[in-house]
Amino acid sequence: MSAADSSRPAPSTDDRARALVARMTEDEKFAWLSGPMAIPLGDQAKPEGALGSAGFYPGIDRLGIPAMQQADASLGVGNLGNVRPGDHCTALPSSLALGASFNPALAYESGAMVGREARHKGFNVQLAGGANLIREPRGGRNFEYVSEDPLLTGIIAGNSVAGIQSERVVSTVKHFVANSQETGRVMVSSNLSEAALRESDLLAFQLAIEIGKPGAVMPGYNLINGEYASEQAFLLNTVLKQQWAYPGWVMSDWGATHSTVKAALAGLDVQSGANLDDAHYFGDALRQAVNNGEVPQERIDDMVTRILRSLIEVGALDAPPTPPQPIDFSAHKLIAQRQAEEGIVLLKNGAQALPLAQRLKRLLVVGAHVDHGVLCGGGSSSVTPIGSLSLPGIDIMGMPVAKVYQPSSPLQAIREECGAQQVDFLDGTDVELAVAQAGLADAVIVFAQEWRSEALDASGLGLGADQDELISRLAGASHKTVVVLQTGGPVLMPWLDQVDAVLAAWYPGSGGGPAIAGVLSGRVNPSGRLPVTFPASEAQLPRPEQLDPETTTSNPGMPRKGTIIAVDHDIEGSDVGYRWFAREQLKPLLPFGFGLSYSQFQFSELQVTAGDAHQATVTISNTGKYPGATTVQIYVTRLGPQGFAKRLAGFRKVFLNPGQKTSVQVDIEPRILASYQPDGFVVAPGDYRFHAADHAEDEQLSADVTLAGH
Repeated sequence: MSAADSSRPAPSTDDRARALVARMTEDEKFAWLSGPMAIPLGDQAKPEGALGSAGFYPGIDRLGIPAMQQADASLGVGNLGNVRPGDHCTALPSSLALGASFNPALAYESGAMVGREARHKGFNVQLAGGANLIREPRGGRNFEYVSEDPLLTGIIAGNSVAGIQSERVVSTVKHFVANSQETGRVMVSSNLSEAALRESDLLAFQLAIEIGKPGAVMPGYNLINGEYASEQAFLLNTVLKQQWAYPGWVMSDWGATHSTVKAALAGLDVQSGANLDDAHYFGDALRQAVNNGEVPQERIDDMVTRILRSLIEVGALDAPPTPPQPIDFSAHKLIAQRQAEEGIVLLKNGAQALPLAQRLKRLLVVGAHVDHGVLCGGGSSSVTPIGSLSLPGIDIMGMPVAKVYQPSSPLQAIREECGAQQVDFLDGTDVELAVAQAGLADAVIVFAQEWRSEALDASGLGLGADQDELISRLAGASHKTVVVLQTGGPVLMPWLDQVDAVLAAWYPGSGGGPAIAGVLSGRVNPSGRLPVTFPASEAQLPRPEQLDPETTTSNPGMPRKGTIIAVDHDIEGSDVGYRWFAREQLKPLLPFGFGLSYSQFQFSELQVTAGDAHQATVTISNTGKYPGATTVQIYVTRLGPQGFAKRLAGFRKVFLNPGQKTSVQVDIEPRILASYQPDGFVVAPGDYRFHAADHAEDEQLSADVTLAGH
């Protein structure tokens, strides 16, 4: 190479991708625009060369392009249908638990863990990055999502995506956008004005994409304002690719493509899981559309260029995975445990019932399968480490989806950590026996659970299976009752006044047992905060009634029942979750951002500076006896008749030793202060009130600021 050649700048990622596409044949291009689910399904075998996963696209050896192997999901490397027999993986806690941590660094670390395991197994695309807002607290996939707030969701999801891609694996944010329920998920149209959408659901994705720079975006099964998400030109072309200048590719959800020309021209780049659709829209039909002049050849080249660009950008093309590589599962389990420890929320601690005294004579632990492990959510995101207990669950598209308990026994961990002389266990099926034994114990720890899954919304917010009655009776018989909730979202707690302490453990993953025991014993000082509002009743919700799943269709590839169902999200608009409660002056059971600690923290000296960058400064003191972490939450309200309800504008988690005091700066996201106008986000001139708060209802410390607007 000459000196002149060595001084030439390296070609850009875009140039490299375009040059490769120019050398590809049409057959090679189209082989990457649609593909089947890469597991045996019915009489269809696993594609040759596929590891066995969600998707596979063949490599092009002559161009140095490796096969694209795509795996589920946000919570770890999935193994749906045990397609890879004996495959082991680390299960992260639910994304709700990650949201409850309020810790972006933890999101990056756990994302990197998922990316590392995926790469070491041979995958270069991970279908991870749930960024939907939780509009419907009974939604079946809420455990895959972060929160009801756009700022928290965007920051946490974006950092998780960045972590995954740091391991040379493409991450996929999903489900773009307003995919809020599973009942009728292929028949429901989420109807919402543009301004409200921009200030809520779209803002969460916008932040996640800015922070994480994901290689792919996946629309959902639902419709938005009457058009399927996979062929919504305004969202895919205008917003995503033009206004946000998004350079990656848009892949459909599996079985969520509905057309050829319309979808291709609307911005969809890949038909995923084509064998689940009613036609091979991006196969011969798309070739014919190109030949007929309905879809330009440049659009085909753009589709493939976007895919290759993303693979090049993360390093997956230059350094393809070479499986199998050894995985440090012990270290990864500790990452999952640390996430669970930071995500557990202490909801009640009457008379300082926790941490448990170290010299108890007898503990009674009650709950189904607590001797085996911890519950996880069902569907494509389900992760099944070796040793998981699989029970009958539901059927999705002809595939059985198990109800899985991951092998991290809370009972064993409690016996190891909680220092009681005797720890007895009952599964709770014999209520009378459990009640009788409760009266003989120094304390009862009862594990309640609520299982959710893809394709299955919760029916109401109750725990079900007579668990409320069991908890109430145990509380009436025992000296001290502690409830540990394993749920996929908020639940009603009619027994709350009867019990001494409550932990929200969500679905706590591979380190869930030790994480729960650590909080109970006091080894861990809880610092989790609610990422969703717990309503006092379903009557408080914007849409209290639920669809009857028997009247509609909830899965692709199934015969359609009825017609498209319009769901009016303009009832709450951009005021999702706690914003709705603030706007309507409703009192929830427990507010967004709430969480107790074994220590006490005080906020003081709030100052807000406005200018090119908005920032809040607040002094935080640990006035308690335990070292611990708290999260200062900065909320803003625009005052006056044209104002808006309370919004989370910034947050920061801080660790302090007893007696320690520090000043903390919190950046304020300017788009939270704004309303969306036809020409973009606009901060109106006027008076704004900021709160440095412990949760969404805390208004003890405030500062009023007049903004000039921009």
